[in-house]
Amino acid sequence: MKFIALFLALFLTLSIGQAQSSQRLWYAQPAKFFEETLVLGNGRIGASVFGGVSVDSLFLNDITLWSGEPVNPDMNPEAHTHLPAIRAALANENYRLADSLQQRVQGSFSQSYAPLGTMYLRFQHEKDEPKNYHRELDLGQAVSTLRYEVNSVQFQREYFISHPDSIMVIRLTSSKKGGLNFDLGFNSQLRFTLNVSENQIAVGGYAPLHAEPSYRGDLPDAVRFDENRGTRFATLVSIKNKGGEIVRHAGGIGLRNGTEALVFVSIATSFNGFDKNPVSEGLDAAAIAERLLKKAAGKTYKSLLDAHRKDYMPFFQRVSLDLGSTTAPNLPTDERLLRYAKGEEDRNLEVLYFQYGRYLLISSSRTPGVPANLQGIWNPYLRPPWSSNYTVNINAEENYWLAETTNLSEMHLPLLSFIKNVSKTGAFTARNFYGVQEGWAACHNSDIWAMSNPVGDFGKGEPVWANWNMGGAWLATHLWEHFSFTQDTVFLKNEAYPLLRGAAAFCLRWLTEDPNGRLITSPSTSPENLYLTPEGYQGATLYGATADLAIIRELFGRAIAASKILDMEPDFRKKMETALQRLYPYQIGKAGNLQEWYHDWADADPRHRHQSHLFGLHPGHHITPETTPTLAEACRKTLEIKGDETTGWSKGWRINLWARLHDGNRAYKMYRELLRYVPPDGMKTDYQRGGGTYPNLFDAHPPFQIDGNFGGSAAVVEMLLQSDGQTIHLLPALPDAWRNGSVKGLCARGGFVIDMDWKNGQVEKVKVFARRGGTTKLVSGDERWEVTLESGREVTLMH
Repeated sequence: MKFIALFLALFLTLSIGQAQSSQRLWYAQPAKFFEETLVLGNGRIGASVFGGVSVDSLFLNDITLWSGEPVNPDMNPEAHTHLPAIRAALANENYRLADSLQQRVQGSFSQSYAPLGTMYLRFQHEKDEPKNYHRELDLGQAVSTLRYEVNSVQFQREYFISHPDSIMVIRLTSSKKGGLNFDLGFNSQLRFTLNVSENQIAVGGYAPLHAEPSYRGDLPDAVRFDENRGTRFATLVSIKNKGGEIVRHAGGIGLRNGTEALVFVSIATSFNGFDKNPVSEGLDAAAIAERLLKKAAGKTYKSLLDAHRKDYMPFFQRVSLDLGSTTAPNLPTDERLLRYAKGEEDRNLEVLYFQYGRYLLISSSRTPGVPANLQGIWNPYLRPPWSSNYTVNINAEENYWLAETTNLSEMHLPLLSFIKNVSKTGAFTARNFYGVQEGWAACHNSDIWAMSNPVGDFGKGEPVWANWNMGGAWLATHLWEHFSFTQDTVFLKNEAYPLLRGAAAFCLRWLTEDPNGRLITSPSTSPENLYLTPEGYQGATLYGATADLAIIRELFGRAIAASKILDMEPDFRKKMETALQRLYPYQIGKAGNLQEWYHDWADADPRHRHQSHLFGLHPGHHITPETTPTLAEACRKTLEIKGDETTGWSKGWRINLWARLHDGNRAYKMYRELLRYVPPDGMKTDYQRGGGTYPNLFDAHPPFQIDGNFGGSAAVVEMLLQSDGQTIHLLPALPDAWRNGSVKGLCARGGFVIDMDWKNGQVEKVKVFARRGGTTKLVSGDERWEVTLESGREVTLMH
């Protein structure tokens, strides 16, 4: 035992003394707030670990546990009958009337992502202050470790959630024989029952039938439960011990006088698909949880950990990034953020944040048809901010900007399969709300039930956020992106093209003529922003919002390209090509900005967080400094007017936009601001305070939203590499702060993987690997290379 104690003490000393890490988060104290926890996930199960000494709390989630049940897509079938009156009001420039009439074209709100519960580990330590406390998360292995000492006894806990075994595992050890004494308990904000057997806690419960969005305030029956309806969940917790005795107590089980123990947490729900009733057609959650627990409990800790590592590590290790040497001192991550906020250099923190985004995506996006939501998979609130839903006017899409470029294409698939679900309810939305009999549409919000209608509770929502209908068109562009990186023509034909076509078909029918015969959308809004007319009216509804037309341009371009590659439907392709030429063109305002509105109106808030009208620059590709310099310059002016201070996700987007404008130093300035320390504060919403980063590196909208993490990671790639399918730009927006470095494993459109080294801002070496074979052009400053490779071959080029 002395040897074990010496080893642990030495390991702790080495860990704390090592160079500042680009793959580890660590802290010298337990978490007090959710935004300080270390989060784990296997793409379905999520855990937020506080790491307490006397009491350790773990918030538990399952990505399929939501309020509600399958949506009735045939709601408000007469909504479209109000469109002629809205269009007439707009034609008469009566925007106030158009806004009021828009409220008649609304449906129900989305459902909410639910917290499963909290597991507690209560330890019976001797009354002595803990020493040498250290908790960490190793991104390279997706394992969290906690170490501390009480009365000269070293305690250690290791936590991970396995994808191959679909189980959470916690190993607890004591350096003193018989020194491990703890109790396990469980509680939940949901309805549940708890039963205790000899060595197991068995929990069964159900989610609410309905949960109102938190922003609607304290409504009566804001959360409604029905014991006969709603998604069921089961949670089983058991102990496998070495030494000591397992005991039962009121509300749980425990271990007395043990030396080592494994705690297994098995979770399952009855969710069986977006269109399946979770009660009458649901899965048997209890049976699934029991089967998974029995399987895991029959394995050794080593075999479970090895399987977890073998599954996770190949994904994470696909990409490595080195931004050069650092002089930053080795500090806990929270102190590291505080130091960085003062303007100090910490290149490894910048790499850590980038890799943390990749870690979060692997950990939250591996369930078919159920993508990462506003909080990934980590949510402790019964009515979480913005329902922790899928907000498809930017946020759900931003979650996946890094998927292809950072070599995590498999993690894109949950979103892509979700789009197929949304297209099915979206066909009803197109007909009922917009009078379009062909194709599909989706609006501002969605949820696990693939809701696609405009929200607002049938007339109670403000059009500025309730009535936008280009969500389906935006989502569909992700299907092309997946093809662009993978070059998978089977996917393009069987999955992507039918959905691209459906979204395009809706847009073709939805477009209408302006007084000059140009095609526009009417009615239209620009996501969550308001205009100010010369007469002083502040409104949302108009015709021909730039964002709508930008998204349609991108969608048509992608659908046309897919049709050509597949040699399918030339007549439909011709319709899109004709419409594309007739779209109302981009307009440059008197301030030199890209107009957001059909007319050159002012914004009610010139620094508004949304910049949807810049879609063509990013995430779209039809505005570039090379091909459309005048429009690119107008985008630059727009960003200058908006400024740099904004919410977390918006800042992530703006960094990508500045990178696309090849302004690496401006992008880097904002990347540093994205890492600005924000104190943990729960659900407080403060747009004025601006975004940043919480102590556990979660993005602060505020409050926590994971899209800023993903947008920030994606932006790092945009500074280092950009591609369009024909050309790969190397170091297109390299900031001065990253003069030397290397990266391996970044992906480019066309099916290529890039490794490169650079020095003094110039590429020294680049390796190109072809996944499918083909030709691409590489551009680095004034240098040009053309590379043709067969599938599976690579070439290395030297400066």
